[in-house]
Amino acid sequence: MIELHELTKRYGDRTAVDGVTATIPAGQVTALLGPNGAGKSTALRMLLGLDRPTSGTALIDGRRYADLRDPLRLVGAHLDARAFHPRRTGRAGLRALARYNGFPRARVEAAIDAAGIGAVAGKRAGTYSLGMSQRLGIAGAVLGDPATIVLDEPVNGLDADGVRWVRSLVRRWAGEGRTVLISSHLMSEVALIADRVVVLGRGRLLADATVADFTAGQRAAVEVAAADDESFRLLAAALGEHGERVGADRLRVHGLAAAAVGHRAQQAGAVLRELRTDAPSLEDAYVRLVEDEAEYVAVAS
Repeated sequence: MIELHELTKRYGDRTAVDGVTATIPAGQVTALLGPNGAGKSTALRMLLGLDRPTSGTALIDGRRYADLRDPLRLVGAHLDARAFHPRRTGRAGLRALARYNGFPRARVEAAIDAAGIGAVAGKRAGTYSLGMSQRLGIAGAVLGDPATIVLDEPVNGLDADGVRWVRSLVRRWAGEGRTVLISSHLMSEVALIADRVVVLGRGRLLADATVADFTAGQRAAVEVAAADDESFRLLAAALGEHGERVGADRLRVHGLAAAAVGHRAQQAGAVLRELRTDAPSLEDAYVRLVEDEAEYVAVAS
């Protein structure tokens, strides 16, 4: 279990993390979410003893990372895809990590095989693609068979096969009773693998909840597509302010159930090509929560 108690980090007059209190339980996948500049990376660095909190505590199974006797046997972390020495081979980097922490060499080969990097393990890490570097970093994180695993943007740069690999890994780890904390910007992936979300905005805690509870307040989204231009015109008029155009022949509907949309279309004489209801999405809930919390916002020209 990971516990954050009033965790705060200030850099001069800037507050990166502001009094965050949250619990990341074992046996689940928890996603740390937030816009750029929200404080996610700072929170992870404080958790892993790489940065000292201004105040508050970050605990792993009731202890600070600095107080763990054999940290890599208890906590596996991957925060930087380019963390391994670029002039060492991937295998040499893993062997050095194993030797320093007293792990048997057999674990290195097992980690290389599990990560699918056997073909490049003998090449210098500096020549690896971003995806291969991600696999190498994750191999290093699990070298000690830890009970707690922390990954920062683990699918960044991975191909489809790599994304599926990470997805199956984190779900398996959680199923084994481990504590799994991942940071990600990809809501589609988070929706597939996460049990809980912890959301930060401008350093403050905005949510700490199960995915089901987090999305519970969202309405199901109704979308409708017309069969032709005339039907679209009739449909748009019939829906009025309830319809938001999202395509050449498609409207997203607000405030009306699918049955009511179908009835209005029938009354207006509009022929429909599609009418569907989408379940409340994690992405919609997240966007609504953080829309006023982004520190860096692009302005449309």
